[in-house]
Amino acid sequence: MLIKCLTVGQIETNCYIVTDEDTLQCAVIDPGDETNTIMNYLEEHRLTAKYIFLTHGHFDHTMAAASVQQETGATLCMNEKDVGDGDFRFTPPEGAVFYAEGDAFHVGSLEFRVMETPGHTPGGVCLICGEAIFTGDTLFRDSCGRTDLPGGDMPALLWSLRRLYQLPGDYEVYPGHMDTSTLDRERRFNPYMRHAAEVG
Repeated sequence: MLIKCLTVGQIETNCYIVTDEDTLQCAVIDPGDETNTIMNYLEEHRLTAKYIFLTHGHFDHTMAAASVQQETGATLCMNEKDVGDGDFRFTPPEGAVFYAEGDAFHVGSLEFRVMETPGHTPGGVCLICGEAIFTGDTLFRDSCGRTDLPGGDMPALLWSLRRLYQLPGDYEVYPGHMDTSTLDRERRFNPYMRHAAEVG
């Protein structure tokens, strides 16, 4: 598994391209902007995008989603709870797939499992693939997503952080903004995750 992070847009969103190196199939996670940057990477490495996964519906994670879908023919997937109009929701192109807790998608030999993690938005999800977890704006290094925007819900976010805390084992954490981390590190040092575990 090869994970490439492209930081795109004015809010510096992490768009991840996750590739099965044997088949050169890939998934594009959160194409937030800069369609040309994303497409140049795909074309340069001769990758076939099978899925576009959205961790949530905010504009800074979705602005290039429709154009990348049109360019690649990939299937766009998101949680239906974040569908709608406006900056805080997203209207997907025709043919989108709405995923939910426990759904699994295969990209070559890679399996992506969906974990619903509401709080930052009602339809927020994390995507687990092997030893990696793509947390969107649910979990950041030393922090978590804000809940003061429409649809935000701090009790729901604490519930989601507690679920992540309780996952067995360790994972590499690939968040929607800023630096990567590990789940063990966040269990130890992230004050929001520690609080979520304590109030549970």
